[in-house]
Amino acid sequence: MAVILPIFIPMLAGALTLTCWRWRLVQRWISVFSGSGLLLASIYLFSQVRQQGILVAYIGNWPAPYGITLVADLLSAIMVVVTGVIGLAVAVYSLATMSRSHEAFGYYPLLHLMLAGVVGAFLTGDIFNLYVWFEIMLVASFGLLILGGERAQMEGALKYVTLNLLSSALFLTAVGLLYGYAGTLNMADLALKLGNGEQPGLVTVIAMLFLVAFGIKAAAFPLFFWLPASYHTPPVAISAVFAGLLTKVGVYALYRVFSLIFVQDVGLTHHTILMGMGVFTMLTGVLGAAAQFEVRRILSFHIVSQIGYMLVGLALFTPLAIAGGVFYIFHHIIVKTNLFLISGIMYRYHGSYELARLGGLYRSAPWLALLFLIPAMSLAGLPPLSGFFAKYTVIKAGLQAESWLMVTIALIVGLLTLYSMVKIWAEAFWKPLPEEAKALRGAEDPNRYVLYLPVLCLALTTLAIGFGAEWFVQLALATADQLLSPAGYIEAVLGASR
Repeated sequence: MAVILPIFIPMLAGALTLTCWRWRLVQRWISVFSGSGLLLASIYLFSQVRQQGILVAYIGNWPAPYGITLVADLLSAIMVVVTGVIGLAVAVYSLATMSRSHEAFGYYPLLHLMLAGVVGAFLTGDIFNLYVWFEIMLVASFGLLILGGERAQMEGALKYVTLNLLSSALFLTAVGLLYGYAGTLNMADLALKLGNGEQPGLVTVIAMLFLVAFGIKAAAFPLFFWLPASYHTPPVAISAVFAGLLTKVGVYALYRVFSLIFVQDVGLTHHTILMGMGVFTMLTGVLGAAAQFEVRRILSFHIVSQIGYMLVGLALFTPLAIAGGVFYIFHHIIVKTNLFLISGIMYRYHGSYELARLGGLYRSAPWLALLFLIPAMSLAGLPPLSGFFAKYTVIKAGLQAESWLMVTIALIVGLLTLYSMVKIWAEAFWKPLPEEAKALRGAEDPNRYVLYLPVLCLALTTLAIGFGAEWFVQLALATADQLLSPAGYIEAVLGASR
């Protein structure tokens, strides 16, 4: 039950909000209650995994590898908890920002369907069902992206869906080849059969197909351009949940399959290809951000650059590096979602995301200025915030592995990230408001408390991760141990059927 609830709650909420199509207020309450329920269910799941170890649910009582299997280990439990945090934060924020037209055309059913797809992807133990959950997530996210039907949204959605459909096609092709080779799609069973395989060349080719498919979904170099072209176009609540969660599902899939299934040629797949992807993802993302002067575009490019840190953590493939990558994932989800939510409040003050049309927010909105500094400086990696410990762990692992080029580029990217955050601060908060810019109701906004509540909670979460870094690092190290020692996962899933 603990494994099933985090999927069941958003699925039920999606069905209920669809049923209550005409009652806007009811949809809103269902959304908030569902977000709260998902967070509570995810915390319960995490506590059970910590106490009992890896949890497995066999749907229909069909044992693995024959039936549908849901699996919760530390990595998936952590990802589900963070999804619950973001789901609730965005549900509350949407109360003050989502227009009647968006609500009327299915915002809440699509939001919760997407959350169900995200959670299902984290908990599935079957690689074909991972594809199914990816597609549920893709359909719902595409619907959210085009809500409103504005020209910029449609252009962004076209790039988004084209690249993601290519990714899905590659994913399905890889699944077919994998089944033809191994005769199973259960991930634990695949780990056993591929470990004893006689055609390593074919396995490497299949691994490369999965790498490209998941790399596109994670917005990794070189096929990342769909993300900064689309994430700044929808309403900010949608941008925020996309920024926090969607690319991390691709990163999670890479961590899962390249620590459990495809570990036959680590020198090629991890140390060479994944490392190259990670380094170039960091560089191209941060350089793109440095060239932008629109807040959400800057933040979108920084999603790309920070994905690079997560990839190099996996590429180094040591316990400390994997722990650093896992730490980076959950830190980044919180910080990046919060920065997008803050950008929405900035927009409500001056009606623009362009830095040239913003200014004076340090004086007119001092609390907003403080709340911006916490995630911004965390993203840049300043101590004692969560981003410092995430970057420090990855870089320390790089030094231990003598990966000098990666460490040098990671440090340079950190400095350029700081430059981008200082640029937003100087232009939007510190400089006076330009004469041609307009001042809106801002501080007199009757919904300001609803807007600030999730932002404040996420900022406090960032501080808690930073000041409680030792506990979180130990959790990440325990997660890394599970990923690098897959025998426990295999035993939990297959048990007596081995």
